Amino acid sequence: MQTDIDPRSLIGRKAFDRQGAKIGTVDEVYLDDATGVPEWAAVRTGLFTRDAFVPLEPSEFVDGALLIPFDRALIRDAPDFGVGRHLSPEQELQLYRHYGLDSAPSAGPVPDRDFGRLAGQEE
Repeated sequence: MQTDIDPRSLIGRKAFDRQGAKIGTVDEVYLDDATGVPEWAAVRTGLFTRDAFVPLEPSEFVDGALLIPFDRALIRDAPDFGVGRHLSPEQELQLYRHYGLDSAPSAGPVPDRDFGRLAGQEE
């Protein structure tokens, strides 16, 4: 995904799967604590359902919408960790495995640090 986009601008945007079907609305954006780069988005999948975490890489932000290159079923079956909290390194690894992605892009291990800081929150 483009790294020059303000992650707060994604909140409230529509999210679509690889076939162009609407998944939901971006609820929150999570930054990697080690790099500060937007890494995950929590997408509200329906009025009475939960938020599904989706990777922002390899997703794209096009014409005001988040295009997620995965099937709707895979997105809706993503592990549910709740929103508004940090993602632990273990939770992040579960998400990478769920989406079949190799591993988290990082500059190296960061021991005992939480990942997934919410965009717009100061430390």
